[in-house]
Amino acid sequence: MTILVTGGAGFIGSNFIESWFSLSTEKVINLDSLNYAANIEKISQFTNKYNYEFIKGDIGNEHLVKNLLKIYKPTTIINFAAETHVDTSIKNPNIFIKNNVVSFFNLINISKEYWNSLNMQCRSSFKFIQISTDEIYGSLKKTDAPFTENSPYKTNNPYSASKASANHIAQAFFTTYGFPTILTICTNNYGPYQFVEKFIPNVINSAINNQYIPIYGNGEQIRDWIYVKDHCNALIELIKYGTPGESYNIGNNNEVTNIKLAIFICDILDELSPKQCGDNYKNQIKFIHDRPGHDVRYSINANKIIKHTKWIPIESLESGMRKTIYWYLNKKQEKKF
Repeated sequence: MTILVTGGAGFIGSNFIESWFSLSTEKVINLDSLNYAANIEKISQFTNKYNYEFIKGDIGNEHLVKNLLKIYKPTTIINFAAETHVDTSIKNPNIFIKNNVVSFFNLINISKEYWNSLNMQCRSSFKFIQISTDEIYGSLKKTDAPFTENSPYKTNNPYSASKASANHIAQAFFTTYGFPTILTICTNNYGPYQFVEKFIPNVINSAINNQYIPIYGNGEQIRDWIYVKDHCNALIELIKYGTPGESYNIGNNNEVTNIKLAIFICDILDELSPKQCGDNYKNQIKFIHDRPGHDVRYSINANKIIKHTKWIPIESLESGMRKTIYWYLNKKQEKKF
């Protein structure tokens, strides 16, 4: 078995490869364009593995993707490649449509042609897994039930619109051509190696570097959080047991407001790395002007994947957050962060 991981130098993709190698000796091909958010340090850990190949390139490169499929003959393709930061999508939506929709179409269309060329046995075991986000569902009220796989898409920013578009394309390829796509729709991830533009590393980074900790609006937006390795383990279960044509929500029932989470992080930092002056990190919190189209609440019902696979999340918000904060503090001491 060979698995093609696109976007495997990103936060979730690189953690997925690490999780995969902890359970399997099967070959991984990592295709990544190495943009600003790529984690070179993380993927360098795989360089000397006999069953790992890294290819620098873009999923929008038709010639490259065709050659990779012809040479390596993957039995599974899992697509992490995407622009992901909402703030950037508001400032520059063009690149999100180009990479998350147009380039994605190139990848799935060529993958379909490759799948059509396989013999019947290989076709029946092949899977194409598209990694998506709960932001495609839009915003919940505080009293609403969590999103299920049957919830309608209601996007509120260019990032979520681009991801919803890719999902629709993937579903259409299954319905029209029988191409074996699986959609995974995950809540907010966190953990070591996450790029500093994201909420949790931004809070940690700002706190330990004695900068103000920016919180949009009143900080009462609610998010569900999952430790990245729990997400990766769910994906491995879906490679084994997921049903083509289906969507699977992945979440951990860890709902918390942004302001409470920021204070929670500050409280852990007060314990693990207290300030010499005796001050508290939460005094660095500063409320800033809210961003446009800021969703109020995300919440995921993950009963389907729990029922149909052997997956359950392991990390609580506290255990996962402590691991994450320890990592950033160590990087600070090494002067690498």
